[in-house]
Amino acid sequence: PYEMDEGGGAFYGPKIDLKLRDALGREWQLTTIQFDFNEPERFDLTYVGADGQEHRPYMVHRALLGSLERFFGILLEHYGGAFPAWLAPVQAQVIPIADRHADYAREVAAELRAAGVRVEVDDSADRMQAKIRAAQLQKVPYMLVVGDREVENRQVAVRLRSGENLGAQSLPDVIARIDEAVAEKRDL
Repeated sequence: PYEMDEGGGAFYGPKIDLKLRDALGREWQLTTIQFDFNEPERFDLTYVGADGQEHRPYMVHRALLGSLERFFGILLEHYGGAFPAWLAPVQAQVIPIADRHADYAREVAAELRAAGVRVEVDDSADRMQAKIRAAQLQKVPYMLVVGDREVENRQVAVRLRSGENLGAQSLPDVIARIDEAVAEKRDL
């Protein structure tokens, strides 16, 4: 359904808006296309027509996704902040259990980065459980925990943001898992 909003435009002519509802039922204007009769005159825009005379152009504004901020707001609303791996700003968080594991954690992060994975290392002084909790609150898709056993075996212990523990895995296997999730545009 559509509604006519006569006189609703400040300086533009016919306008089409598409409004979407969020999870709370509120409407948000997203897509818009409209004629603007003000700006061409304001900027003294003209063109020479086929008749050799100067004419004032019609200007069409369009924003298929609305403002960038609105678009990201809709994405956040849709995913509840838990972006799928392909869209997550940080795809994996490497979590060293103790200070002595930090070098290996940075090594793991460098290898992931080289493979195109967006990764961070939490080398804070917090306890491991606090680091895991922080990554879950930040909705990081993959948490890669490294301790003595992982350093020795050149592996990482994989946890999903859901809390599911996938156990120790080789780095090539983890990279393949993340790459697959990204390529298929699917969640974990």
